[in-house]
Amino acid sequence: MKNLVMLIVGVGIGFVAAHQINKTPEGRRFFEEVDSRVGEFTGAVVDGYRTREAELRAAVAEAEETIADLKRAQS
Repeated sequence: MKNLVMLIVGVGIGFVAAHQINKTPEGRRFFEEVDSRVGEFTGAVVDGYRTREAELRAAVAEAEETIADLKRAQS
């Protein structure tokens, strides 16, 4: 329980500090840069996910075709 309270207090202090830092021009630039980098990272993760998903869908489609061909050959 004590750890949870400490976590909540730490998060609150972090928000207050970030708000105060964001009020300065340097702080605003810092947070804009962080936001930009997070956006780039998120975009890269999404692109990677979509690429892998397409690869897996193609593999499943190929496997389904192979299974269908084998069933036709057995008939």
